[in-house]
Amino acid sequence: MKGVNIFLADGFEDVEALATNDVLRRGGIDVRIVSIYDEYTVESSHGISVNAGSMLDDVDLRPAGTTAKDVMIFPGGMPGTRNLAACEPLMKAMKAHYEAGGNVAAICAAPGLVLSQLGDALKGAEVTCFDGFESALEAVGAKFIPKPAVRSGRIITGRSAGHAVSFALEILNLLAPEKVEDVRYAMYLKTI
Repeated sequence: MKGVNIFLADGFEDVEALATNDVLRRGGIDVRIVSIYDEYTVESSHGISVNAGSMLDDVDLRPAGTTAKDVMIFPGGMPGTRNLAACEPLMKAMKAHYEAGGNVAAICAAPGLVLSQLGDALKGAEVTCFDGFESALEAVGAKFIPKPAVRSGRIITGRSAGHAVSFALEILNLLAPEKVEDVRYAMYLKTI
């Protein structure tokens, strides 16, 4: 899985997907929004239709050539997270992507329902998620930390919609650390 990809399924959380996209683009990151369906339009958990730039079938899911600059991003929201977790080609690609050295990032319910499918790869990792979804992570050996965003090796997790910008900044810090303060300043998160 090459590049930085945000995967959308019907029922995704608007803020978690779009704020992450916004922050990364402000930081100069080329982000692709990917529908897991065979159509571009995906409906959010709040009934907002979003047109993705790609469909899952358009994306090269093979892990060959994956680097540490490649990130698969999974927003939360219901039933969006369940829809992502049930997409077998996507889950297979996520596992191969991670095994090949790529990064994964998930927020809200997605760490518990999606990233937990990495199984033993999460053993010892520090993670966060929306309350109530930590048991799946702890079951595979991850340690739940109730913080806005947590980076543990090649795994980035975020707590909730209210922490979407912190989550996105953590991803940006991985990809372009020199851009983080500029983006924080431009968004009035840091003022002089």
